[in-house]
Amino acid sequence: MSGAADLKPIKAAPADFGTDPSAGEPGRWHGAFRRVVMGNGLISVLSVILALIAGSIMIAFTDPDVQRTAGYFFARPQDMLAAVWSSISGAYVALFQGAIYNFRVDGFAAGIKPLTETLKFATPLIAAGLGVGLAFRAGLFNIGGQGQMLMAAAAAGWVATSMNLPWPLHMLVAIVAGVVAGALWAGIAGILKARTGAHEVIVTIMLNHIAFYLLAWMLATQGILQAPGSNNPKTAAMAESAILPDILGPQYNLHAGFILALIAVAFTWWLLERSSLGFRFRAVGENPTAARVAGINVGRMYFSVMLIAGGLVGIAGVSQVLGTVTSGFGGDIDAGIGFDAITVALLGRSTPLGILAAGILFGAFKAGGFAMQASENVPIEIVLVVQSLIVLFIAAPPLVRAIFGLPQPGARTKPKKPKKPKKNAAQITEEVSA
Repeated sequence: MSGAADLKPIKAAPADFGTDPSAGEPGRWHGAFRRVVMGNGLISVLSVILALIAGSIMIAFTDPDVQRTAGYFFARPQDMLAAVWSSISGAYVALFQGAIYNFRVDGFAAGIKPLTETLKFATPLIAAGLGVGLAFRAGLFNIGGQGQMLMAAAAAGWVATSMNLPWPLHMLVAIVAGVVAGALWAGIAGILKARTGAHEVIVTIMLNHIAFYLLAWMLATQGILQAPGSNNPKTAAMAESAILPDILGPQYNLHAGFILALIAVAFTWWLLERSSLGFRFRAVGENPTAARVAGINVGRMYFSVMLIAGGLVGIAGVSQVLGTVTSGFGGDIDAGIGFDAITVALLGRSTPLGILAAGILFGAFKAGGFAMQASENVPIEIVLVVQSLIVLFIAAPPLVRAIFGLPQPGARTKPKKPKKPKKNAAQITEEVSA
């Protein structure tokens, strides 16, 4: 009993405190740091930084002053270094002024106009990126953003030019028509995947071509989309009652399509993180075989996710025809947004908030790229190269981690062995005698 009485209760360490430092295991802050440096979000940020560095090199090499001063670099190296700094800093200052805030104009209202342009360009990218990213989360590659946008634009444009309804009913009907058209067009790929196992990449790519030529036919046919009395493959102007209103007034081009995109972000977040349907989407994306064993109808999930993804992409087409290009549109209304959405979804790691940030970033590239070209004579193709490099680095996370010296996933630090206490002379003599 005396031995039991001598035992003292051992207090358990808090669950979130980490492990015992004496055991050589990482503690709470070390573990948090490892989760940060090994997370996907940091890889996206570092990919953007690397792409901007590569863009800086290209800007410097294409600058005439840099090329001229390079001829006598060894005689006066400071001239070339000054020219390099002037070209790079001037280009990125112009990018900032064209995308965020122009501090060279008078007044806050005029200075903030570049930001509104960025948000305008970002609106369809965010919506289409959500459609692509949602399909990614369910294990599907939705490469059909172009076709879904074109069909959504065709449906919304037909309602906006052919029907006579009061505002806001006319606008709402056009929005719903565009979203439904995008959803149904993507649903074709979903049902083929569910019923026949047809690969969604091939199906969606072919649907892109079908949508392109179908829209071309509708634009060239009187009574469908072609403007009355015109032979040009272009629609008439959208009715005033169907146009998305401006958010900040007529002096800015930012329209209510941006609000639709934000609503789509909130809806997608709720769907993936708070709904049972979103849980089934993610389960199918992680392992369709295990999801099927768990009782989930995988084919139905494929069809459902493509319907919703197509509707999200349809918001991009609606925002284009009812907000950005209201004077009538042609076959180029998608403006490459359907394919740019793949990049946005990859950069945003297929998460709603990540796609929101990535869409705004690429909107800034689009808005600021024109300012770089106009004020600094920087080729607009450099911005496209930077965007491509972002995708390249995102597709190669081990390369990014190696460049910045970050640990690879699954790497474990070797625990340090506790140091043995030094022995004094008496202990050594006792061990030898024993």
